[in-house]
Amino acid sequence: MATAEKQKYRHPEKRNRPDNPSPRKPKWIRVKAPTSKAYGETRKLMREKNLHTVCEEAACPNIGECWAAKHATVMILGDICTRACAFCNVATGKPGAVDPMEPENTGIAAREMGLKHMVITSVDRDDLDDGGARQFALSIQKVRELSSGTTVEVLTPDFRHKDGALEIVIQAKPDVFNHNLETVPGLYPGIRPGARYFHSLRLLDRAKEIDPSVFTKSGLMVGLGETREQVLQVMDDMRSANVDFLTIGQYLQPTPKHAGVDRFVTPEEFDEYKKLALAKGFLHVASTPMTRSSYHADKDFAQLKEARETQLAKG
Repeated sequence: MATAEKQKYRHPEKRNRPDNPSPRKPKWIRVKAPTSKAYGETRKLMREKNLHTVCEEAACPNIGECWAAKHATVMILGDICTRACAFCNVATGKPGAVDPMEPENTGIAAREMGLKHMVITSVDRDDLDDGGARQFALSIQKVRELSSGTTVEVLTPDFRHKDGALEIVIQAKPDVFNHNLETVPGLYPGIRPGARYFHSLRLLDRAKEIDPSVFTKSGLMVGLGETREQVLQVMDDMRSANVDFLTIGQYLQPTPKHAGVDRFVTPEEFDEYKKLALAKGFLHVASTPMTRSSYHADKDFAQLKEARETQLAKG
């Protein structure tokens, strides 16, 4: 798909939907415009290596802060997704061929940015027989080869109907395996129609079964119409799947054609969610209005390791 066409019809399935007006953002939702020199350098490197980032494609509100610190989440397997989730700004349509140089360029980017911790995610590729699992494995391998001091976190699709795909990724030994549940099961038909809640939950559980040493992580958006009780139930479901790390952040509407914001959850509610989640046994919890899956991922990984070491020391 040509760039101009992609921009014009980024979400063709949403073009004829009525607009969902978004309520005025409260004072605790603040986003700084990206203006730093380091931001420009990060953007230049991504373009030179023909890499995509979820920071740009998903219109992440934290891009200015993260790129100023030279933290970027590489999005492999192209920039066209085969799914059409109601919350996501990544373009949907028919993807192109997989770039064979993408894993090596990902490793080079990790080295040139001097990353201690790198997050690799992807679009959904339901068109591929392995859902893109081999490209994840190759990308992990190349980061290890070209930037040996960098730990690797993967944020994968659900690999639905792709037998053996999860095993390929876990056998490549990522330090963190992340797959987001995104929302409560009752909202899946409207928010994440191509996915199934209990399949995603089982994916996380299965990752831990394959390699008990891997850290597992999952995330939720709030403000989509879920109830407090539903969020707490998802926490319990995640703990039953031995998920180590939970992220919770405010849903922000990318365009008027996307799912509407039901409400803005207060910082006090996010603090309460964090306390409750820690009490349920998560090793680490990031819960703020601006939290996203990869936000402060390097610092969170350090705290996650420390929490596990403390847990093991207690026996």
